Amino acid sequence: MKFFTKSFHALTTTELYAILQLRSEVFVVEQDCVYQDLDFKDQKALHVIGFKNDKIVAYTRIFKPGDYFKNSSIGRVVVQENERKYGYGHHLMKASIKAIKENFKEDIITISAQVYLKKFYESHGFYQIGEEYLEDGIPHIRMDRVS
Repeated sequence: MKFFTKSFHALTTTELYAILQLRSEVFVVEQDCVYQDLDFKDQKALHVIGFKNDKIVAYTRIFKPGDYFKNSSIGRVVVQENERKYGYGHHLMKASIKAIKENFKEDIITISAQVYLKKFYESHGFYQIGEEYLEDGIPHIRMDRVS
């Protein structure tokens, strides 16, 4: 898998379409959650894209401090369902953390994590901050990472 980091304006229309399709496939259809994915935050984000055989199968968007949370942040963490068994989620998180350090020179990262993925994010150095809350009807927790 190869990872690339691109600004919104550097994305091709084909890449943008594939990213939105992947996000919809997982967050709307697979998780059976109706929510507004198109939130006008993609334009501020950098997009970390994982390609396998020229197809986008993994993705996050990252933000500099103040654009989403007070700290830099990672969001819309997604790996295509049939590709998860290969551990690409771990590669994606490493690439996203590296992209934050390289592009924003930041060491503190905040995420809004689905509760069932707590151990996954803990394995990447994140720790829970505060209590569980509902986001779009799904239990979430705030998690921070300081390196």
